[in-house]
Amino acid sequence: MNFLIVFFLSLTLALTLTPLAGLVGRKLGLADIPGGRRHHLGLIPRTGGLALYVAFTLTALIAQGLPVPRFDPQEIIRLIGLLAGGAFVFVLALADDKWNLAPRWQYLVHALAAVIAIVFLVFIEYVNNPLARGDNRIYFPFWFTIAFTMFWIMGMVNTVNWLDGLNGLAAGVTAIACAVLFINAAFRLNPPQTSVSLLPLALMGACLGFLPWNLSARVFMGSSGAWFLGYTLGCLAIIGGAKVAAILLVMAVPIIDVAWLIFRRWRRGVSVGQGGRDHLHFRLLDAGLAEWKIVAGYYSFCAALGALALVTSSRLYKLIALVALGILVILALW
Repeated sequence: MNFLIVFFLSLTLALTLTPLAGLVGRKLGLADIPGGRRHHLGLIPRTGGLALYVAFTLTALIAQGLPVPRFDPQEIIRLIGLLAGGAFVFVLALADDKWNLAPRWQYLVHALAAVIAIVFLVFIEYVNNPLARGDNRIYFPFWFTIAFTMFWIMGMVNTVNWLDGLNGLAAGVTAIACAVLFINAAFRLNPPQTSVSLLPLALMGACLGFLPWNLSARVFMGSSGAWFLGYTLGCLAIIGGAKVAAILLVMAVPIIDVAWLIFRRWRRGVSVGQGGRDHLHFRLLDAGLAEWKIVAGYYSFCAALGALALVTSSRLYKLIALVALGILVILALW
């Protein structure tokens, strides 16, 4: 029952608030016009992130009053960090939507958001050894924990941001990743992390409520939505049982595309942060593939890899799958 309350509350809020967010965007002049790398038709507001942010944040706060078991004494501290960092990155992303901040300022915002998460105990302090049996953890030194966590959160923000190029792509892929985190925390961990599982469930509901408006190209999420989703997803992967490996599998194709894009731009002497149509989804679109087929393909890949992460208990098999997929995607991009 608690799961249904959280999911449908977030879903309903996003469904209701997204068109209102679009009206706000039109009134404030936060809208995209066709041209350059944008091939849509007409003036479309890019304030859908407002609906995503409000739907998730309200639902996450209300979920704290539900009668569910809580095992982590630091859970409330991490929740504060999640919401504080989310609010910070959302507000600064609105500034980017308005004034188109230079890449160095964007990365500074992402780094500061990661620092907020770390201050409130959202960090990656160990990984499970995929080559060992049982609970064999590799703990990181403090400096590496900080550096790795910042790299992870900033990487997720930019992965979702760069993925936001086709209607429904970023929100749909994020919803799939959240579904994997929810199922893992609620049904696969022992004991189940029921209270923690409500957070990815809330974000999944917000994404699904936003999708009908975004798929029909009536509202874009903008930087405010993409940065917020990336930051929140990156933190939830840490909070939800440290399932960074599961999210790596689900988001493998977008992550490898980002890494390849950085490499290609660096080789060409082009700024990494500049906009362009050299993302994988844009290249497929320019090659003549229908937009809905590209989006459906991404959904299928991410869902299949998410299912693999859930049904495969062997960490070694997950590592092999991730490496094999990485090689295949790099060869395809090449």
